[in-house]
Amino acid sequence: MDYKYIMEGIMAFVLGFVLFYFSRGKKKATSSASIDVDKEKMFIKASENGIWSSESGGGTDIIIVGAGVAGSALAYTLGKEGWRVQVIERDLNEPDRIVGELLQPGGYLKLIELGLEDCLNEIDAQRVFGYALYKDGKSAKLSYPLQSFSSDVAGRSFHNGRFIQRMREKAASLPNVRLEQGSVTSLIEEKGTIKGVQYKSKAGQELTAHAPLTIVCDGCFSNLRRTLCHPKVDIPSCFVGLVLENCQLPYANHGHIILADPSPILFYPISSTEIRCLVDVPGQKVPSVSNGEMAHYLKTVVAPQVPAAVHEAFISAIEKGNVRTMTNRSMPASPHPTPGALLMGDAFNMRHPLTGGGMTVALSDIRVLRDLLRPLDDLKDAAALSKYLESFYTLRKPMASTINTLAGALYKVFSASPDPARKEMRQACFDYLSLGGVFSNGPISLLSGLNPRPLILVLHFFAVAIYGVGQLLLPFPSANRVWIAARLISGAAGIIFPIIKAEGVRQMLFPVTVPAYYRAPPVHKQV
Repeated sequence: MDYKYIMEGIMAFVLGFVLFYFSRGKKKATSSASIDVDKEKMFIKASENGIWSSESGGGTDIIIVGAGVAGSALAYTLGKEGWRVQVIERDLNEPDRIVGELLQPGGYLKLIELGLEDCLNEIDAQRVFGYALYKDGKSAKLSYPLQSFSSDVAGRSFHNGRFIQRMREKAASLPNVRLEQGSVTSLIEEKGTIKGVQYKSKAGQELTAHAPLTIVCDGCFSNLRRTLCHPKVDIPSCFVGLVLENCQLPYANHGHIILADPSPILFYPISSTEIRCLVDVPGQKVPSVSNGEMAHYLKTVVAPQVPAAVHEAFISAIEKGNVRTMTNRSMPASPHPTPGALLMGDAFNMRHPLTGGGMTVALSDIRVLRDLLRPLDDLKDAAALSKYLESFYTLRKPMASTINTLAGALYKVFSASPDPARKEMRQACFDYLSLGGVFSNGPISLLSGLNPRPLILVLHFFAVAIYGVGQLLLPFPSANRVWIAARLISGAAGIIFPIIKAEGVRQMLFPVTVPAYYRAPPVHKQV
């Protein structure tokens, strides 16, 4: 264990109460043409050498349902390991989404580990070095702590579809990976074990595919997850997406988070000429785009709160009319291990996209799974494999639970509230991060996936709360301020403890005490 980070967290926790007193003086594109991918070549890459022919006696080791970020990266990773992989994706055209466009530095490091970093080439991806946080006209620059990494390591932002097409192309370049367009309708189950999938081909033909292991990566709208987990999907808000052109963000190569009313607004570059704007609207219902309610809402409620540097471009984007909406989903990972199958990506685990951590979690999960499968000679013993892969759910926790908890907690803290205690918590968070040093580097290293330590996250979260108490009680407390301070601490606990409970207290904070953490492979490769 790295005690440096623990000491930093403890120091932040202990000093939070008195920090206010000592720190009061310190505050202060390319062409829109898509990447061309020859889909027909993708379909037949592996069939030319007979691997997929039933007459050849070959067969498939792993079926992957879905070829988004998780599915494509997983297909390439497992194919490179020598497994014979069949990928079935509903639509192989370039996706057009308003999320999945920001990869944190921790995710970029995983991309390097998986050999996929070149998928960011030739798509006009932009380097991202941190965030700018805005509140009530004040701003704070929060840089990623990248000093100990090579100069290439940073976040990346891009068009989601371009990135996915590059990864699909790379996966399909392997001779033992077959990428096929089709819609999976159900899993094939025999005596409690998943044996493969039923699907419709692009031509509408009903087909089946069999393999010892089926990995479901069909995204947030998965129609297969109910067989493999206990889904508890929460929809806290919706994103309204626009693309701004011909403007520059105040802090170049940084994401921008505006602590607006009623909830945050995000800006980040997705190409050399385009800025993505995501406006968070709480709840499941947004103003209608078709009858003009959305345009009115954006111009009257949102526009006055955006930075002046992008205001004109924001209004122009509204008037162009290309406004899109998407519901934000949150779903803790709650699997019931099933022989022959596994869930990955957004089909398995989702968090509020405020912090842009989804792809980082998915890529980290893929690396964990790759390392677990490496010692195996084959995957035929479904029951033994399922028992062994239970360790996956614990080994993934440091990265996944850190990013999941931070996303959920920050969204609640960053959203406006009439509650005085919540207002003080929001202000305390902004002021705490504005202090710099360990007080910004610690939380940003957690958010970026560079320091996936859930315990440090909990310590920093309560340090923010204690700092807020210090702001309320110093220099002279009143009865009302004492009451608000008590409610601030209670409210902070009410935000983070339910998230930790959903993640699993033992797996998240004390993973080495979980028996599955030490599970040995059922079969070892012959040397």
